[in-house]
Amino acid sequence: MGTKRHSTEQIVSILRQFEVEMASGKKVEEIAKTVGICVNTYYKWKQNYGGLDISEAKRLRDLEQENLRLKNIVSEQAIDIQILREFKKKVESV
Repeated sequence: MGTKRHSTEQIVSILRQFEVEMASGKKVEEIAKTVGICVNTYYKWKQNYGGLDISEAKRLRDLEQENLRLKNIVSEQAIDIQILREFKKKVESV
């Protein structure tokens, strides 16, 4: 799989560029080629980010980062709880 090359803000601005150029009569394939993405990527981006403004995209990215941080905290706590349970079993068996 490829790496993520575009930020959320870049994706939103590319989608806006698509809208403008499509309004002038260009085809999706032509625009995708000039932008440097494949047509499938355009449709995937349009599905995920189609109705967003740049400020909303920034907020979405910030929320995704916060969600990732919270998931990491929860997973670390789950590991700590498991370690404490194992330690408790060992202490009780002695």
